[in-house]
Amino acid sequence: MEMNLLGVGLPLGLGFAALGSGIGLGNAVNGAMQAMGRQPEAHGKIQVSMIIGMAFIEALTIYAFVTVFVLQAKL
Repeated sequence: MEMNLLGVGLPLGLGFAALGSGIGLGNAVNGAMQAMGRQPEAHGKIQVSMIIGMAFIEALTIYAFVTVFVLQAKL
């Protein structure tokens, strides 16, 4: 019983992690585009900061992905 719940819960958790990451990335890009619209001369600095932030957000999804595969291998 416990293995079946884990087998369903792990991919479901990964889906929620991906959903949260997508929402976070969308908010980051939205904020960066608004900032670039207000201050076009700061385009370079804003873009670099956005890309670094996006990498951190995406890393959380990758950690969830790896965790799911490690835990599913133990089933």
